Amino acid sequence: MTIYYAVLGMGILAGIGGQMLLKAGADAPTLVAQILRPSTLVGLALYGSAAFMYIFALRKIPVSVAFPSVSLSYAIVAVLGHFLFNEPFGVRQIGGIVLIMGGVMLINQH
Repeated sequence: MTIYYAVLGMGILAGIGGQMLLKAGADAPTLVAQILRPSTLVGLALYGSAAFMYIFALRKIPVSVAFPSVSLSYAIVAVLGHFLFNEPFGVRQIGGIVLIMGGVMLINQH
């Protein structure tokens, strides 16, 4: 069962990496230029690999546990967005992250 949680974790990390790369490619002058940027292409590839890892994890992890666990990526992306892209990060974001983490901890208790 541990391997399925490890794969779920790797899928979450791949999704986070994909999101960061898509953001990095978002400053292109046109949509076509953005789509053709290496960061966008690699970001999409990471999203695709994250989906396959999620599918594998669902073989043994209930969707009622796996899907809410993916919300950890929202919290990590918010923190990375602040540090890498100078996006706003204040009391509301911190409160949201605390709620997300608390929810994931409750759902993953066995």
